[in-house]
Amino acid sequence: MNEDVLDRIAGGLLFMSVLMLGGCAGLTPHDTSSLLLPRFSRSEVLGFVAGFGTTFAAVPDLVKMLRSRSSEGINPTMAAIMGAFQIVWIYYGLLILSRPVIAWNMIAVLINLGSVAAYFCFAHLERKTGA
Repeated sequence: MNEDVLDRIAGGLLFMSVLMLGGCAGLTPHDTSSLLLPRFSRSEVLGFVAGFGTTFAAVPDLVKMLRSRSSEGINPTMAAIMGAFQIVWIYYGLLILSRPVIAWNMIAVLINLGSVAAYFCFAHLERKTGA
């Protein structure tokens, strides 16, 4: 797939996410102070454990790219799509006041953003050097 097409798809997904969140003005979190309380229920502990596995599933691709300094074999589209929807998950976590949903998805957004940025950086270097 052409990189221009991938850029348009990622931009379209980001635009749709922002548009969807903009239409949710009445869905603001009401009791955000409870997110900072140190009490954890059993379901929150389970949420943190489950979130750990799904959040760090993208790390092997990022590590592979950083070690090999190559974008070969990596598809940035999945990371871009996941990152866009994880932003929606963060908003949802704020609505339902779920610390695990908020925390893991914030970390996952950073990991996926790092994967996409590393891909385009290495792809640019590869085009530049003709590798």
